[in-house]
Amino acid sequence: MRSDNSEVHQSALDTLLTTAGLRGERTIRAGFAGAATPGNGRRTVFDCQNGRLLPSAVVARSEDGPASTDDAVNRAFNGLGTTHDFYHEVFNRDSIDDRGMRLDGYVHFSVQYNNAFWDGQQMVFGDGDGKVFTDFTGSLDVIAHELTHGVTENTAGLAYHDQPGALNESASDVFGSLVKQWSLKQSAEEADWLIGPDVFTPGIEADALRSMKAPGQAYDNALFGKDPQPDHMSRFVHLPNSERGDNGGVHINSGIPNKAFYLTAAGIGGFAWEAAGAIWYEALKASSAETQFQDFANTTYHKAEDLYGADSTEKAAVLAAWHEVGIQISGVPTGIARVRSRAAHRNGSTGSADGLAALSKQIGVLTTQVTGLAKDVAALKGKK
Repeated sequence: MRSDNSEVHQSALDTLLTTAGLRGERTIRAGFAGAATPGNGRRTVFDCQNGRLLPSAVVARSEDGPASTDDAVNRAFNGLGTTHDFYHEVFNRDSIDDRGMRLDGYVHFSVQYNNAFWDGQQMVFGDGDGKVFTDFTGSLDVIAHELTHGVTENTAGLAYHDQPGALNESASDVFGSLVKQWSLKQSAEEADWLIGPDVFTPGIEADALRSMKAPGQAYDNALFGKDPQPDHMSRFVHLPNSERGDNGGVHINSGIPNKAFYLTAAGIGGFAWEAAGAIWYEALKASSAETQFQDFANTTYHKAEDLYGADSTEKAAVLAAWHEVGIQISGVPTGIARVRSRAAHRNGSTGSADGLAALSKQIGVLTTQVTGLAKDVAALKGKK
């Protein structure tokens, strides 16, 4: 349902159109040789003073300088630093490009600009229009989401269309949420799993931009309509690879891998950036430009085994999570995934040590039985 407030609706429409163009610019700028400037992850925040030309912005805070009197400058500076520290401390990654890329942020971009974005070289923040959106420097998970686009560009290089593009957006949501959880020291159970809960003004009835725990339920209001994200492959949204089609639904279908990550983290329990985050990070590094959902699911499953073992709780959690969103891991009998998923439901996916240990044992027994049957069949064939 469209908003009756034409001014607000037009503002939202203008932002969508502008952002679509900036996404294309981000791809071009990221492709320039030498685009990333080495600098030991040093931060500099510039003030655009409501202009749109970044070279005209003035330095507002540097790594060695004092805090600013402008809260937006300080929030941007701190958000860049927290995201940098997360990647360094959790994954031993040296800034966005893993080569010490400096982190430049630009605040007060344009007038009443309703977004924040990574353009391939730097982070840019709008102030919001005060009617729909607030200052985007106030949302750490949005800052980390955008910076993670830079990490993806420098690892998998996931193409920005269809399933690879949805994985690109999902990776940014996953690590954007993990940065927030890490900064707050929240467990998977304590986290809100919302992306951008701080960006809407109090007058907008919306929990957040997206919900990883419950895709499709982040908002339902007159301005934006109902959250269109699916949480299962049976509800995958087929859209054209165009601006109007959200490049094949990259922001919509990302709900499916988002839900898979949430389920994995909830199934393992504890801090999500540890086991679940490590699995997704290794899978991202092992992916390529045209990786599809099925490919990525398979990779997370194998990375879980590489990191934690063939009979691990972590591997079982990954298997059950993808099964829950309608993706069967290649080469794994459907029955095993189904049993793991049902067992997880019986235990509430709480990640309790006793429950998950029992589940892992059950999976191990089933796997042994399947292996034994395969050997028997091979033996019978050999006797013919």
